[in-house]
Amino acid sequence: METIAENHSTKLPRKPQNQPRSIPNNLQPQRFPTHHDAPDISPTVRILCDLLTRISPHDIESALSSTGVIPTSDDIQQVLGFSYNQPLSAIKFFRWAGCFVKPSAYAWNLIVDLLGKNQSFEPMWDAMRSMKQEGLLSTTTFGSVFSSYCIAHRFSEATMSFDVMDRYGVEQDVVAVNSLLSAICHEDNQMSVAIEFFDKIKMKIPPDGDTFAILLEGWEKEGNLAKAKNTFGEMVVRVGWSPKHISAYDAFLTTLVRGSQVDEALKFLQVMKKNDCLPGLKFFSNTLDILVKQNDSAQIIPLWDTMVGGGLVPNLIMYNALISVLCNNDDVHDAFRFLDEMTFHGAFPDSLTYNMIFHCLVRNKMVREVGKFFVEMTKNEWPPTSSNYAAAIKMLLENDDPEMAINMWNHMVENHVSTLDESANELLIGLCNLGRLVEVKRFVETMLDKRISIYDSTMEKLKNPFYKKGRSFRDKYDSLSREWKAMKMS
Repeated sequence: METIAENHSTKLPRKPQNQPRSIPNNLQPQRFPTHHDAPDISPTVRILCDLLTRISPHDIESALSSTGVIPTSDDIQQVLGFSYNQPLSAIKFFRWAGCFVKPSAYAWNLIVDLLGKNQSFEPMWDAMRSMKQEGLLSTTTFGSVFSSYCIAHRFSEATMSFDVMDRYGVEQDVVAVNSLLSAICHEDNQMSVAIEFFDKIKMKIPPDGDTFAILLEGWEKEGNLAKAKNTFGEMVVRVGWSPKHISAYDAFLTTLVRGSQVDEALKFLQVMKKNDCLPGLKFFSNTLDILVKQNDSAQIIPLWDTMVGGGLVPNLIMYNALISVLCNNDDVHDAFRFLDEMTFHGAFPDSLTYNMIFHCLVRNKMVREVGKFFVEMTKNEWPPTSSNYAAAIKMLLENDDPEMAINMWNHMVENHVSTLDESANELLIGLCNLGRLVEVKRFVETMLDKRISIYDSTMEKLKNPFYKKGRSFRDKYDSLSREWKAMKMS
């Protein structure tokens, strides 16, 4: 096997001398995975990885030989995958392991990637020349090279690597173009570099849907609306409409939405729909978030219907976001519609779902509906929150349904709801206002026994109605007041 340190005649792409070879200061060092991150690896791989971690590169070959281990092809690949932090030791391990088994193309690609990610670019090209002689080079190998150069912000060398692909026997096709564009666009604020390369190569190698998706995702990352529109227009002209271009549609429409052009995004969405093309869940989720923040129920339902009609399945979070907007706008009818629909899409309502609708019903003083929905909530084991209980009890008492208010209170007590104080005080005041003082007395006694806090303001509001009822009720109030004060002092 030819070693990766040997020289070959093919020329490397070289960095111009006036540009620095070091990684820019603003780039953080990468943290590569180690064997400690994968506890389930085989004992053989663990032994080899431990050696590469502990032993100096100078002594690693003798240490490896002393283990008596004969590595398999899979062992070699795993060890290399965990050895990015020890590039020199990894190279020596690779040579040593090659004495037992011929390295696979995947193992060679790992070596190229490992060297590139550690900015050992000349040894990286040595490895690639060895791979060329073995007939193992591929677009995947060059994709690793593009990525390594771009991470180091050496973009000119990344494009020069593309230029020499054919000299290494690898075709310069659209897959390679996309690989380089993806590596460039992955780095922040490098779309000018990506577009310069794209404009240079597009007449020689026709772009496909993935090419435009990569560019549009780059414009989305930079938030450049004008450039995104230009690129999308060129995409439609060059590759036309296709349901396969979901990623491109997602990125373009999301750029519009994040750029506060929701109306325009929805117009483009209708054009896409007419051409039997739709974006994916990413766009709908992002747009839903925007419309929720804007409390825009007028546009949210058509957007939702387009999404579901296109075969996309919303999740519970998305349903709750939709229902929150509907409830904020008192659109109870549609809130119930989507509550009934969500289970068919595998999104089962939770406490938040039920409580948003319940709160809306209470706020709108829909007395009968509150009672019926309360029964449904408790049946499905999603009871109201403490604050919703209190608001419902108050509303029901103010709107002539004390029996349902009492039922709710009893349910709270029986099910040991943690916070009873607010509901308890609302119940007492409401019953008192209805003149049901006998029940008030009974509830106060029970509440005091359970050490539920009755507010000073509540006791003050109870006083006059009891006193106005005559001596008997005044004595009852005074007795309750003494018990209440004693509980407060204890």
